[in-house]
Order: sequence, then C-alpha cells, then structure tokens
Amino acid sequence: VKQQKLKKMKIISKTFKILPLLLFVFAFQACSNDDDDTIILPQQLNIVETARATPALSSLVAAIEAADGDLGTLLSGNGPFTVLAPTNDAFDAFLNGTPLGQVDTAVLEQILRNHVISADISAADLVSLSGSDGRGYTSTNADGAGNEKLSILFDTNGALPRFNNTANVASADLANISASNGTVHVIDAVLGLPDIVDHALNNDNFTSLTGALSSEGLVSTLQGDGPFTVFAPTNDAFAAFTNPNSNTLASVLVNHVLMGTAISTGLTTSYPTTLATNADGDNLSLFVNVGNDGVMLNGSSAVLVTDIVGTNGVVHVVDTVIDLPTIATFATSNTDALSSLVAALQLADTGAPTVPWLSTVSDANAGPYTVFAPTNDAFANLLLELDATGNTGLADLDPATVDAVLLMHVVNGNVRAEDLASLMGTVPTLGGDLALDLNTLTLTDSLMRDIGIIGALTDIQAVNGVVHVVDTVIRP
Repeated sequence: VKQQKLKKMKIISKTFKILPLLLFVFAFQACSNDDDDTIILPQQLNIVETARATPALSSLVAAIEAADGDLGTLLSGNGPFTVLAPTNDAFDAFLNGTPLGQVDTAVLEQILRNHVISADISAADLVSLSGSDGRGYTSTNADGAGNEKLSILFDTNGALPRFNNTANVASADLANISASNGTVHVIDAVLGLPDIVDHALNNDNFTSLTGALSSEGLVSTLQGDGPFTVFAPTNDAFAAFTNPNSNTLASVLVNHVLMGTAISTGLTTSYPTTLATNADGDNLSLFVNVGNDGVMLNGSSAVLVTDIVGTNGVVHVVDTVIDLPTIATFATSNTDALSSLVAALQLADTGAPTVPWLSTVSDANAGPYTVFAPTNDAFANLLLELDATGNTGLADLDPATVDAVLLMHVVNGNVRAEDLASLMGTVPTLGGDLALDLNTLTLTDSLMRDIGIIGALTDIQAVNGVVHVVDTVIRP
C-alpha cells in the first residue's frame, strides 16, 4: 500500500512538472495566427483551472462543484489565495464510503473554505511566520465564532509543513505550485472544522491543559455550542502552578473560561465573569487589564497569543494558570484604581489592628465579606479633607485610625448588588451602620457624607467575598 501511495505521489508530481510545458505548447498553438505576426503569450492557469487539469485533484474539483457556495468563482478570481488541496485519496478517507452527494452542502462549503487562506503563502513563508517553537496560526476562509474566520495551525518542525496536526504537504514537489492567483500545496488529508478543544488538542504546547480537561470531564462542556472564550495556559504554566489554596482542578480550569466570543480587539479593562463560582454559586470575576504592554489577567497572567478562532469560541494563550481570586487579588491587581486601599491595609496591619487585614482579604477560606473599596482618588480627597495644605500623606496617619476607617468598609457576608435591597436601607458594616439609597446606589455615613457606589465596578466577585468600588472613603 505504501509503495502504491508513493507511485501515486510520483505521478502527481510529474503531472505538475510537465503541466506548464503542455499548457505553453497549447497556448502557443492556439494563439498564433498565420495571417497575423502577433503572438499572444500563454497565460498561467488560476487555482481552479490548475485543479481541473490535475487528475489527482478531481475529487477536490467535484467537491467544489457540489458545495453550497461560490468557492469556485472565488478561487477563479484575482486572489491572492493559498489553497491546501487534498488528494483524491484524502477525500476517499474523509468520505469513508459516503457518496459526495449525501454530504450536507453547507457543511462541505465550510470544510472546503477551511483549506483556503486569503494570502499567497509559500512553504518558506510558513517558516518565517512561525514562532520560536516552529508553529503559528493564520485564518482560513471558513466561518468561526463571533463572525470571525477559523484559525489554522501550521507546524514547520517536520520535513514538510503540517496543518492542524492532521494533514501534511504530500511531498516536497507538491508544495509551492504556482497559479496565476496564488499558490497550491497538495496535502494528504482533508481538514475538519476545529472547535476550541480541537485547537488545544492539535498543539502539543497544551497537552497539560487537554489532559486536565479530560480528567475533570470538561471536554464535552467546551465542545458545546458556547460560544466560549478560553484563556489557555501552556504546559510551562501548568508546570509552575502550585495551587497554593488547594482549589479543585475543575474550578481552576473553568476560571479560564468566559461565555461569549471576546476577540482581542474587543478586550477592554473590565471585570467579566468566568464559569467558576464561589460557595453561593456566584460566578467569579476576572480582572482583564489592557495596557500598552499587552493584556494581563488578575495581575498575574499575561496573554501571549490571541485570537485562535474555533467553531464555538476563541482561544487566547496565557503564560500562567489563573488561580481563583480572593479579595486581595482584585485589590492588588488594579493598581490604577486601588493601590491606596492596599497601602491602607498594609498601614493598618502595622498597628495591631482589630482585623489582620492582609491575611484576611488574602485567605480564600475566610469570610465571606463584602468590601466597599475606595478608589485612589477617594483616598487623595480624604487626605485633603484632613489637611488642606496637602502635606499629609497616607503614611502619616495613625494605624489604629486607619483600622477604624477600614472597618467602615466591610460587611459580613457576600452581599451582591442584587442583595442590597434585603438590607432594608441600612448597611451594617464592622464599624457601624450606613444608610443606603437604592435608587442612587449611595451610602451615607455618620458625618452625612454621600458615598457613591460606582455602578460599572460593582459585584467584583472573589471566592471569599465581593467588592463594590466606591468614590469616597467612609469615615467613622
């Protein structure tokens, strides 16, 4: 069987070698005119014409004609295109005895489009486009989640390029076949339409992730309709993860998954929720911080590769496993808004506080607590209230006083925005009661100062409680 396949490959290769010569002779004879000294130079065939002129690609031609779409017209156009052209044997293996006419034409159209790249890419180009590990991704013409095009993995580590860990260029002679509107690479298998699990399985940088998903029974979940956004840790990320809070592997894994398709260009600094939950079943938040240096998640995990699009979602590669967040995670990761709060917690801890603040908000098993978290601007305004000259800094305050202030910002229990109505207008903090106006989401302290809950920054959910960001420091 192997010898027969080798013979077929040699025949295909010879066909492509002599095809340009035959076409030249034909065109020369057809375009010469005894009554006219003008000689029209032969035109190179486009991709579709090249396939039709190649017997070993007759199944591909038949599939293009049978599909529900205009792929044939597209590939006859200007391009440029790169087509990964499966051989007849590849189509036979793919169909596995099913007549081509019984294949859903819409599905067939998408499968064929998954072999088309809207660029002229040679085998050498694939090498230059690949990363340090010899792999890379580009987009095909097939439809993926979120109105994006499906991604395809190319691997240049072998003697010949490999695609989606499924199909190889059939031989060196069958790469870089030039057409008038692009390039054809003949491949030895038909490529299916990958979902996000397939993308992880296709790349051996994610064997730890796929093994974990399998062991926790989450493969079928992520093969569902979704759509999902998955932040996929590399093998190195899993190797470095120590699971300091002894969280279950399943909960850690789903903490990397958002509902919906979040393409990188649509990522903003925000707190979307993951599929992980706290003890009450509330979905945990994820702090997505988009800055000049890229995207960081919960202050610890950097996004390395973006926008690997599957049929049911998108994958972004990350360099660190994202553990379940505590209140401290959100306070320390959002330095632009909450670094003064962290400094206040640290200062209070130096003065034998009522609550050992840092250890409490960092303890995944503590609480749960509800924290009204003042912004950096709120602390700056407090210091101006205390000293109009601006000479007083946070470090100048008495730790015991800071401790008393912090107590006014903490409530026992996990009180989300939807639960505030159950407090009947009074918020019982650890330092005293506050009045609450549900209509304006405003708290009032004993000095009759209004403290506004910032609507876009409510319900930041951790495993040991929930955070609501406020615009004013609450005073005892």
